[in-house]
Amino acid sequence: MNAVLAPSRSTGAPAQPPATPEPATRAARQTEVVQALSACLPQHALLWHAEDTTPYECDGLTAYRQRPLVVCLPETEQEVQAVLRTCHRLQVPVVARGAGTGLSGGAMPHAMGVTLSLARFNRILQVDPVSRTARVQCGVRNLAISEAAAPHGLYYAPDPSSQIACTIGGNVAENSGGVHCLKYGLTVHNLLRVRGYTMEGEPVTFGSDALDAPGLDLLAAVIGSEGMLAVALEVTVKLIPRPQLARCIMASFDDVRKAGDAVAAVIAAGIIPAGLEMMDKPMTAAVEDFVKAGYDLSAEAILLCESDGTPEEVEEEIARMSAVLTAAGATAIAVSQNEEERARFWSGRKNAFPASGRISPDYMCMDSTIPRKRLADILLAIQEMEKKYRLRCCNVFHAGDGNLHPLILFDANDPDELHRCELFGADILETSVAMGGTVTGEHGVGVEKLNSMCVQFTAEENAQMIALKTAFDPAGLLNPGKVIPTLNRCAEYGRMLVRGGQLSHPDLPRF
Repeated sequence: MNAVLAPSRSTGAPAQPPATPEPATRAARQTEVVQALSACLPQHALLWHAEDTTPYECDGLTAYRQRPLVVCLPETEQEVQAVLRTCHRLQVPVVARGAGTGLSGGAMPHAMGVTLSLARFNRILQVDPVSRTARVQCGVRNLAISEAAAPHGLYYAPDPSSQIACTIGGNVAENSGGVHCLKYGLTVHNLLRVRGYTMEGEPVTFGSDALDAPGLDLLAAVIGSEGMLAVALEVTVKLIPRPQLARCIMASFDDVRKAGDAVAAVIAAGIIPAGLEMMDKPMTAAVEDFVKAGYDLSAEAILLCESDGTPEEVEEEIARMSAVLTAAGATAIAVSQNEEERARFWSGRKNAFPASGRISPDYMCMDSTIPRKRLADILLAIQEMEKKYRLRCCNVFHAGDGNLHPLILFDANDPDELHRCELFGADILETSVAMGGTVTGEHGVGVEKLNSMCVQFTAEENAQMIALKTAFDPAGLLNPGKVIPTLNRCAEYGRMLVRGGQLSHPDLPRF
C-alpha cells in the first residue's frame, strides 16, 4: 500500500491521509508483523496497542496524523538491521523517526507500516579536538554536540531553532540550517560521514573521515533525502573554534521594502554576517510579549545582524554594517554591548515559534526560499494573502539566504480555517517559485509540499528523483509517499489549478 496522500480539494497542501484500512485487514497484518518482529526485539521495544502508538501519529506538523501499525524502539544496530531485514522480507513500509520536531510531515507514519524510533541512539561516541570532529549517534540532540565540544573551545555550527530538542539524524534528513547558516553553512557543509543501513539491512557509508572518499560522492545525496534512501545511525560532524567575540545589531525599519533592500545591501557590500535575520511587525509583537527582548514595536520590520571573530574583526564589521543599514533607511540601530544583551536580542528570534503558539490555537510554519532582492515583494504579497484567506500571518526570515518562515495562524478545530490555511500555504510556496525561489529551504517536503513540488519540477525531473530513490530502495519501502509526487498526482493537481483559476503567475508552468 502506498501512502501518497490524495490530492486536496483545490490546494497545494495535502489532504487528510487516506482512510485506515479495514479493521480486519489491519488486524491480520498487524499480528503478522508483530510476530515476525518479536524475534528481533525484546517485548518492551515493540509497541502496537493504540494507546502506545498514538503518540507517534505525527511530527511537528500536527494538522496531519496517522497511527502506525507498529512502533519499534531498537537499542542496538543489530536490532535495527534485523528490523529492516524483516520488514523488507514482509514488504512492510518503514518510517524512521528521531525527535519528531520536523515541520513538514516527513515522519508521519504509514497506516500499514512500521515507525522506527531511533531515540535511544543518543550517545556521543567521540570528540576529537585535534581533527575537530565529533562522532555521534543519530539520536544525539543538536545542542548536545556543542555542549560536549565546549571544553575544547569548539562547537557545531548549524543551529536550528529547535536545536535544544532536534536530533542530528533529523538534521541530516532535512539538511537543517539555523540562524548562523549564512556564514557557516547548512548540515551538508558541516558533515564528513554518515553511516547506516539500506532498507534491505545492508550496511552503507556515505563520505569518510578524510577530505575525500573513493567512488561516487553520495554524501550530499543522502543529506536532505528525508529518510528515503537509508536509515542513518552514526554521523561524523565537523567542529569549528568558538569565536572570541560576537555582537549583534538590532536595526528598525518603518517600511518592509527598506528592510528587504537593506538585506541585499549588506551582502552587496561584501559583508557575510554570522547571522542576518528579519522579523515583521506582527512577529516582533508576539515574541516581545513572550520574552521581553527589547524589540522596537513601532517598526514595520527589524533586522538582527551578527558579527563574530576577533575583537578587531567584529569592531570593523559592526561599523560597516551599521553604515550600510543607516544608508538603507534604518530608523534606529542598537548594538549589543555584552553577551547577555546579544543573547537577549536573539531570544526573540529563537522563540518565534512558541511565541506564535501563545497567540493562536494552531499555526502552520511554511518554508520556502526566494532571491534576497525579492524579500519585500514576498512580504507584501503575503499581506494581500492575509486578506484573501482571512487569516493572520507572522513572518520570520533567514533573510541572508532568503529562507522564509511565515507562520499562518489558524484553528485546526475549524475545518474551514484549516482549508484556508492550506490554500494560504500553497499560495506562499508557489508565489516563491514564481519569484525565482524554491518550495523548501530547510524543513523538507514531507507530505506538506507534495503538490507544490508539481509546480516546481517537471515530470522529467521528478522521474530522475524517483530513479535515485529506486537505486537505493527498489521496493519503495523507506518513507513511501513523501517528497516526490506521483505523475498522476501532478496531473490531477494541474487540472484542479486550471479549473479553479489558481495559477495566477504567468511564469509558473502549466500542466
